[in-house]
Amino acid sequence: MSKRKAFPLRIDPKLYEVLEKWAEDELRSVNAQIEVILKDAAKKAKRWKNES
Repeated sequence: MSKRKAFPLRIDPKLYEVLEKWAEDELRSVNAQIEVILKDAAKKAKRWKNES
């Protein structure tokens, strides 16, 4: 398994509530949900290269 980079994140409490509910709906942690959202955005922006 690849290593993960840990860093503090300041986020608007209302946005956190939205992410928390979204993560719950998809059976993920908030951290995992944020990672999925960011990875999808990076792919859409063609900044994510597929790992082969």
